[in-house]
Amino acid sequence: MANDARGYRRNLTNYGDSAFALYLRRSFAQSMGLSRSLMDRPIVGIAQTASGFNNCHRSVPELVEAVKRGVLAAGGLPLEFPTVSLGEVFLSPTSLMFRNLMSMDTEEMIRAQPMDAVVLVGGCDKTVPAQLMGAASADVPAIQLVTGPMLPMPFRGERLGACTDCRRFWAKYRAGEVDDAGIDEIEANLATTAGTCAVMGTASTMAAIAETLGMSLPGTAAIPAVHADRIRAAEAAGTRAVAMIGKGPRPSEIITPKSVENAVRVLLALGGSTNAVVHLAAVAGRRGIPLDLHALNRLSDETPVLVDLKPTGSHYFADFHAAGGMSALLWELRHQLHLDCMTVTGETLGERLNGPAPWVDRGVIRSFAEPFDPVGGLVALFGNLAPNGAILKRSAADSRLFEREGRAVVFESLEDLAARIDSPDLDVTPDDFLVLKNAGPSSLAGMPEAGYLPIPKKLARTGVKDMVRISDARMSGTAYGTVVLHVAPDAASGGLLAFVRNGDRIRLSIQARSIDLLVDDAEIARRREGWKPPEFPARGYRRLYADQVLQADEGVDFRFLRGV
Repeated sequence: MANDARGYRRNLTNYGDSAFALYLRRSFAQSMGLSRSLMDRPIVGIAQTASGFNNCHRSVPELVEAVKRGVLAAGGLPLEFPTVSLGEVFLSPTSLMFRNLMSMDTEEMIRAQPMDAVVLVGGCDKTVPAQLMGAASADVPAIQLVTGPMLPMPFRGERLGACTDCRRFWAKYRAGEVDDAGIDEIEANLATTAGTCAVMGTASTMAAIAETLGMSLPGTAAIPAVHADRIRAAEAAGTRAVAMIGKGPRPSEIITPKSVENAVRVLLALGGSTNAVVHLAAVAGRRGIPLDLHALNRLSDETPVLVDLKPTGSHYFADFHAAGGMSALLWELRHQLHLDCMTVTGETLGERLNGPAPWVDRGVIRSFAEPFDPVGGLVALFGNLAPNGAILKRSAADSRLFEREGRAVVFESLEDLAARIDSPDLDVTPDDFLVLKNAGPSSLAGMPEAGYLPIPKKLARTGVKDMVRISDARMSGTAYGTVVLHVAPDAASGGLLAFVRNGDRIRLSIQARSIDLLVDDAEIARRREGWKPPEFPARGYRRLYADQVLQADEGVDFRFLRGV
């Protein structure tokens, strides 16, 4: 049977007899209770990512059922299948280490099983990029359906929502402003509904990027997880997936250099997560599209922050949806976007926006003429410390720290950081630069969200709220501060960061987009003598990871998975 066959005739198991393979497949399908008429329909696969280890996906079973309704109503046969599920806070050493594994799982199950289109149901911050990466590589018609954000809930006169608020209160706890009983009470009130983090963290950012790329249905990125519209969006995704069978568009027609640039624009306008730079580079890389960090700087200078959302503002992602959501934001940016980009609806972005201006709440989504911030939220830095780039979220940073030279206070590893950061004997002042090594993609730590180094307790208790922090790690999109991240190449691969020592001088200039270690080359050469990379396990996935992982500027994907 040809691979352009539909339904159960697609991707037949190879027994050397295609008729036998179809006969056997139908026999086993009948054991599932399916009628022959249903078995003759085209198949929409539904990636099922619910897990007891993933709180963000609590609502996935309900969404899957709604997708099934949409598929059945449109004349298709919905078949769900499980994949790896990545719950950020439940994985060690970090969920990013397993993002590529989930992408491989997703890609191969789409390729191997008889599905004509697929709906990808996920939300947690590494899940959506993994699904988009897998779909981009498999290139079967696909729709991304996100779970949606949780709702912030009132607590003692203010609304709380994970996870910017969790970091704010933890900082207060470390500074002695909140006691043990208080932090326990806050813990129980931070995340009280289904859904992803309530702020403009990585999950929300990737949901917005998926819609901007054209991989999600219009207006669905920010619908709260517990809103009835989220269920209706799932049903609509199922219906649309059937319509895409045999007609497309396929991910290769949607994820293009132009749509990737649109996604960068929206990322900047949202003041979105730094993690999204890594994930977007990985998704684009699956289609052979490089993400140019120098171009990011150009776009950042042209693209204002238009939304007032935590962690850089005051509102939550659900507020963004109520204020007009992605439709309002894209409308405001339309003169900067490539409008000829195709979307899963079969319309171009321009056709989607070809109508009257949508309603918008200017308290949340500002006009282009009166932005929340006149420049984009992210900048890339280059210099001898980061020849391939580093990322800083300037919209969440203290501008008073942007042009600085400081003394390095160095932590060799996460273990070293944990052991010494709060020591009363730590030699540190507010003007120093905290430097963390060996937390990048090539390290045993696997590039965790550890770049948001805590303010040393001895300084926090004197009122210090921010200081320059530098690492090859990531930080949560819910975090804030003057934090230089994703230093590439990383320390574990022999980048210059590996050879920074206590007392070295480092110069940071946001204006010049630069970060440099002020140590001469001869001294660096002496420090390199005897350096060795970390030793990974000799087998299993972590061995594969060590052999294939790329640096942050290339999306931390695996070398052999990138497109050409």
